Amino acid sequence: MKKTLLLILLILLTACSKSEKVFDKLPADAVILAFGDSLTYGTNVNEEQSYPNVLAQLSSHSVINAGVAGEISADGLTRLPAVLDEEQPKLLILIHGGNDILRKIPREQTVANLTAMIAEAKKRNIKVIMLGVPALQLFSAVGLFSLESDPLYQQVAEAENVPIDLKSLPEIISNRELKSDQVHPNAQGYQRLADAIFKLLKNTGAL
Repeated sequence: MKKTLLLILLILLTACSKSEKVFDKLPADAVILAFGDSLTYGTNVNEEQSYPNVLAQLSSHSVINAGVAGEISADGLTRLPAVLDEEQPKLLILIHGGNDILRKIPREQTVANLTAMIAEAKKRNIKVIMLGVPALQLFSAVGLFSLESDPLYQQVAEAENVPIDLKSLPEIISNRELKSDQVHPNAQGYQRLADAIFKLLKNTGAL
């Protein structure tokens, strides 16, 4: 009986390990590309307080800030290939589609654009992780955010087998103490975001 229980425990531990460590560790000189919109750019804070800059300090890697404020996913898809070719990163952090949600762009378009972005990275052998952006709640005149990522992010991540953090951005954006306005973190919020991404990279084996 004890041997059976030990065997079951070993199988479970092995399965958990395989599900987390999906990447090989990045080389010391590997470049990380942070790609997205204003959440990546670092709207309302100084450049050094943006999450890519904070993540660079945490990870000891070069982290390129390729965020463009106000960008929708269709424009991001158009922009991404040239950025990948220029920067030649080993890993892509994709946080995009929030402006699609705000502008009520059909979710099918956003899913297609995010999927195509991931394909651009994969065909260059670039690792990809994602973060989910919270869904806008329409019952509020000032625009409140739910405590959950829009389901489209889990849909894309599962279909493309990409590690994703669905909790961190909704938790940050729903906390007034971590925001500079209705939709953007403050310096403390971006620090929290960088910490979450660093943890995800550690858990996946990239760091």
